[in-house]
Amino acid sequence: MNPQPSATPAEPQLELGLVWLRRDLRLQDHAALHHALRRCRRVQLVFVFDTDILQPLLEQAIRADRRVLFIRQSLLELDAGLRLHGSALRVLHGRATQMLPELARRLGAGAVFVNRDYEPQAVRRDAAVAGELAGARIEWHAFHDQLMLAPDALRTGQGRPYGVFTPYRNAWLARMRADGGAGLAAFDCELDASRLLPAPCAPPPIPELAQLGFDQPVALPAEVEPGSRGARRAWEAFKPRLDGYATARDFPALDATSGLSVHLRFGTIGVRELARHAWQAMQAGSAGAASWLSELIWRDFHAQVLHHHPRLAQGRSFRPEYDRIRWDDAPQLLQAWREGRTGYPLVDAAMRELSRSGRMHNRLRMVVASFLCKDLGLDWRLGEQHFARWLLDFDLASNNGGWQWASSSGCDAQPWFRIFNPVEQSRKFDPQGHYIRRHVAELAGLDAASIHAPWLAAPEALRAADVRLGQDYPLPVVDHAQARQRTLQRYAVVRGDAARAAEAGAAAPSGQEPPRQGGLF
Repeated sequence: MNPQPSATPAEPQLELGLVWLRRDLRLQDHAALHHALRRCRRVQLVFVFDTDILQPLLEQAIRADRRVLFIRQSLLELDAGLRLHGSALRVLHGRATQMLPELARRLGAGAVFVNRDYEPQAVRRDAAVAGELAGARIEWHAFHDQLMLAPDALRTGQGRPYGVFTPYRNAWLARMRADGGAGLAAFDCELDASRLLPAPCAPPPIPELAQLGFDQPVALPAEVEPGSRGARRAWEAFKPRLDGYATARDFPALDATSGLSVHLRFGTIGVRELARHAWQAMQAGSAGAASWLSELIWRDFHAQVLHHHPRLAQGRSFRPEYDRIRWDDAPQLLQAWREGRTGYPLVDAAMRELSRSGRMHNRLRMVVASFLCKDLGLDWRLGEQHFARWLLDFDLASNNGGWQWASSSGCDAQPWFRIFNPVEQSRKFDPQGHYIRRHVAELAGLDAASIHAPWLAAPEALRAADVRLGQDYPLPVVDHAQARQRTLQRYAVVRGDAARAAEAGAAAPSGQEPPRQGGLF
């Protein structure tokens, strides 16, 4: 579990320590900051707008990105908190592998403190920075903070990493019961002016978006307030809804999910606090809390899968046999999916919301992903890339895990025959069509019986709603029943492996809802 602070503070051993912020943009319950305050007489917090991360976006002509705006506004709040204590956040713009060691040398820091980032590229970056610091005799201290359990914390009985979620969750919960939730204890980060490096007389301002090479994007969605203050408000608003989460979470028209995924992605709130509350509520009998905690465990699960299988970040299937599948080359279908013009209202509503706000409900992520792979016959990697471009809460491990789940190539006991019916999903999870009407305005006049499949609607219902199919709203780009048959044929190259899994008891009974893919809240 997490290394927890001792009851008495240690005597500071270093004059100055830098705390390098990355996916942990907060001043509370922060492992690296906690240990820096214990080890150092003075602490300076630093953030780097890393051009190794930003430049690929700019090279793709992505000049407006809500995530960069979210980060910058969160940094402004964090800086304001430090200024209350006479310090200031140092924000750099350049290659982190160069700028962080340079700053440490210039300030005379004795150590750099970080919270570990487990993504493959981040691991390589941190190794390069640690090497540079070692050459200057500057210590490097990395701590577990981003997840509830570190990726190496749990192993199967054979000593291998987990590749199926349910056994991983069971082991996670067993670990929690064994230590009584001690691993979720908070890290104390009490700040005062005497422990922080004083701000210079004229501290440089946090770079504007234009200085980073970005245009001002459309404003963040009204539901998303950046920074720890926004995270705190979202968390407090969700707590009264937690008990009902298990039954309400799948209905996108309801305000039933936490809205905290973006805050967990950028660390404006710590996952330990959320899990601790959910664990305690589950112990008190809350089914909703148990369901939501399972979602948090999905996040840990996806991270440990990517950590142990970094090849997944290079577009490789978790199940190698699925790399034999031949996908269609249909740019027009891909563009229709991206723009929400498939003729399937629930799919189109979800894709339009994504492009307009950067948000998408978890149930709908599963629906649109299944539609891309198993109705349109397109490579799941194309969808993974599109989500990586647009999702405000984009997380490499969860995104990859979700898309591989949808294509049946990932960590899943359900193989190739799981194919979502987009119309049935619409009728089941948006029965009155409220979500569709919110995002597909041209169908707003249709009644609840007609809105899920307008091409089946009576002519008088279409006339009454002023909908002309093929003009105001597209006809379906594929027939689902025919597409399903093509998918079963496409997956023939792996059906032998899948059939053996089914015979071993992995398949769900006919008609049963397949296991939920989680980690996206």
